[in-house]
Amino acid sequence: MEIREAMRQISDIRRQMARTEIFRGYRSATVGVSALLGILAALFQSKIVPSPTTDLERYLLLWVGVAAVSVMMTGVELCWGWFRSGPGLSRELTRLAISQFVPCLVVGGLLTLSIYRAAPQVAWMLPGLWSFIFALGVFASFRLLPPQAYWIGSYYVFCGVLCLLLGQGQQAFAPWQMGVTFGGGQGMSAMILYWTLERNDAS
Repeated sequence: MEIREAMRQISDIRRQMARTEIFRGYRSATVGVSALLGILAALFQSKIVPSPTTDLERYLLLWVGVAAVSVMMTGVELCWGWFRSGPGLSRELTRLAISQFVPCLVVGGLLTLSIYRAAPQVAWMLPGLWSFIFALGVFASFRLLPPQAYWIGSYYVFCGVLCLLLGQGQQAFAPWQMGVTFGGGQGMSAMILYWTLERNDAS
């Protein structure tokens, strides 16, 4: 009984320590690749989806596909770090980081599905709504990230407002919306991760 209580206390201490540590599992190279994917998708969107307003399904396939590839790359990287680190604080940090960010992905997916199935007439709002939801994920993970991550969340909020204000009418589904939002946001994230966490290690 005493051993079980001691193990529980050790687990609680480890969780408390994880909440005060900076998570280093997100790497600038992986995030940078996702930024490049976003920019390339925006550049080629007009050729892949000539008329998003009448072909919403193809538009969603493009951008949900970009998001899925980005999530898979990050997931593989986190899994590799999980198995390589072994039991300890690093694994607790990984678990905490995933638990803080995954809800925004689930909510974003359900919101997209709901609008696609029940209210496609307001689908033009999706880029802005995606940006707001992603910002919430960043802010939820803020305690595990460098302080500069505040600017990443703020950038996504700004882009969400911009997309909702300007992304109507002829600008609905315009390539710049996701290019600036996702490509720019991930690019900023990669630069902040490198500058705050990886630059000294590299030097």
